Amino acid sequence: MFCKATLVTVALGLIASATPLAREPNLPAPGIRIPLHKRGSLKNENGTFNYEKAVREIVKLKNKHRQNLINVEKNLGHDALPHGAEIKPLATVPAPLQKRGAVKLTDQDQDLEWTGPITIGSPAQSFTVDFDTGSSDLWVPSSSCSTCKGHKTYNPSKSSKSSKKSGSFSISYGDGSTASGTPYTDTVTVGGVKVTGQYLAAVTKESSSFTQDPEDGLLGLGYPALSNLGHNPFFFTAVQQGTAAKGEFAFKLSQSGSELFIGGTNQDLYKGDIEFHDLSSSTGFWQIGGGSVSIGGKKAVSGFDTIIDSGSTILTAPTAAAKAFWKNVKGSRVYDEEQGLYSFPCDSAPEVTFSWGGKSWAISADDFNLGETEQGSNECVGALSGGDLGLGASTWLLGDTLMKNVYTVFSVDNNAVGFAELA
Repeated sequence: MFCKATLVTVALGLIASATPLAREPNLPAPGIRIPLHKRGSLKNENGTFNYEKAVREIVKLKNKHRQNLINVEKNLGHDALPHGAEIKPLATVPAPLQKRGAVKLTDQDQDLEWTGPITIGSPAQSFTVDFDTGSSDLWVPSSSCSTCKGHKTYNPSKSSKSSKKSGSFSISYGDGSTASGTPYTDTVTVGGVKVTGQYLAAVTKESSSFTQDPEDGLLGLGYPALSNLGHNPFFFTAVQQGTAAKGEFAFKLSQSGSELFIGGTNQDLYKGDIEFHDLSSSTGFWQIGGGSVSIGGKKAVSGFDTIIDSGSTILTAPTAAAKAFWKNVKGSRVYDEEQGLYSFPCDSAPEVTFSWGGKSWAISADDFNLGETEQGSNECVGALSGGDLGLGASTWLLGDTLMKNVYTVFSVDNNAVGFAELA
């Protein structure tokens, strides 16, 4: 296990310079493309906004980043928390929705994760996982899990490379979702990138909320400081063992042709140069500073940090910043004050662009529109909400609502996030 001093050195050293991680002298495979299943949306089939599903996502998102802050504090110490950050109480789904918690909300193709294949063990055991840049652990259901219904399970006794480790793994969400289990190390392969001795959690207890998901587990692509297990995430292991061709991975997210590219970029999927921005934080997030957002070409809010999180859909700004944003949208109104949701006239969607001092990156009207409040209302819910995630007073969370409109590159070698125009 990493001692705290080691994790501090890893996290701070990575951000302080652009020096690549030390690599073992293995010959890496060329960059590998991993097709991803398309993501659904927060719209119902009739085009209306799925309020219950959105609320559950907001609560889950708040608690994911609450756990991230707990992990940062555990791994690096309290002083390493972002300026203005605060570990909030566990967020919960409103009581009226909790009563309907056992009802399956949507079909599998409407789920909110980008999923793809991995294998664990020797011989290989196959799984479908959610690739999440907003967390840092790998977990899958254990063969000893009696509540992990409908998912493929990991049997460590069938892998010659498996090794049980001390400690425990546990995450919980206010929508009733929980997962807990036992740490192991084993061989893990994503695409053609294979690592050995990778820490993972074999989940022995899983709530019913997870059993409804099409993916078996989750593979985090954040920095080590966010790890609940206290060890390097998969991609960092791949870079250090020299099995990734380059210390970069990239996403294309769309209705078709979505992929995660491990070990560089897929030049067929973007055009022009990649605009890179150095990370502005050493706390484990893919976080860049100097952000601004404009509406119809007019700057609405500026001077904020942004965390790029593939595990989220709704754009989340601090409450005051969201209010300032929506003041610039003609005809907008508060839709749900508790959840920080706003609506706008469906026939006049705002032209929203984000910038970090270079190009302006537009959000399509379709991606910004989460659906009508009800059929025939001509009022649509917007994809930018206001809420305090505890990440700091000037930190925004941008997920696939942005990423579906750009080619997004995450560089461990240079500690930077890059954007390019989709081909």
